[in-house]
Amino acid sequence: MQEPEPPVIQPFTFVFSWRRFSLHCAIMGFCVLLGLMTWYFAKPHSIRFYETKSEEQLTTAIAPDIDMALDTYSSVAVKDSQPLQVELLKGNVYFDIRKNATNTLEVKVGNVLIKDTGTRFSIRMHKDGSSNIAVADGHIKIHVASGVYRINAREQADFDDTRISKHRLVAEYDIAPWYH
Repeated sequence: MQEPEPPVIQPFTFVFSWRRFSLHCAIMGFCVLLGLMTWYFAKPHSIRFYETKSEEQLTTAIAPDIDMALDTYSSVAVKDSQPLQVELLKGNVYFDIRKNATNTLEVKVGNVLIKDTGTRFSIRMHKDGSSNIAVADGHIKIHVASGVYRINAREQADFDDTRISKHRLVAEYDIAPWYH
């Protein structure tokens, strides 16, 4: 019997094909696009919660040049974004914003949006769903369903989700009596 001959191995030859090249480029481009979209959309927002209990008040800096003071039984959520977003969940809060940080804070109370263009103001949230805002310095803009209103220094107003009421002048002590 004759022994079988070993197979002859041919050397590899590469054949270039534009079709194969463009297919690989399309696959790589799609992978890069998915990677960029994942990086862009997957950035989690940093949310910090602050809460006070009975007989406890809290004063803290929530951003450079923005200080916040919480009254007893109060809580807020601070979302690090541009502009800084704060949501008042319950209680009373006082903001002291220095001149360098103007226009960098938005406060949400229910469906109401308060944009800071001033320097110091307080918000009191009542259990019946209404709230009160008082401005010590500068002014704020409050966005409710019936429109946008401006509250200036030494003024106070009651508000709910739909309207502003009792817009009046106020003494400095009445802006945040629990804070002083």
